[in-house]
Amino acid sequence: MSVIPYDQPTRGPMGGQARSLASILAIVAAIASFFVYSGVWGVVLAVFAIVVGLVGFVKAASPRVSGGILSLCAVGLGLIAVVFAVLRGVMHLF
Repeated sequence: MSVIPYDQPTRGPMGGQARSLASILAIVAAIASFFVYSGVWGVVLAVFAIVVGLVGFVKAASPRVSGGILSLCAVGLGLIAVVFAVLRGVMHLF
């Protein structure tokens, strides 16, 4: 019985998995939403982080793309950022 070698195609410049652009955008938007002082823009960035984070998580289901955990962290940070942005907006009214 002979062994048939299975050569995986190289992925990216180093041969590893490619990081999802959606996961990178999501984490940047989630972190940026904490530093925006306007409540409206904080909510917009947080919602953007949640949506793009979910897209990045779905894309990470492919074996060629990584960033699933990063996307989930971005979704979690986005949810927290929505709460903080709403509280910042409410506190700004008083």
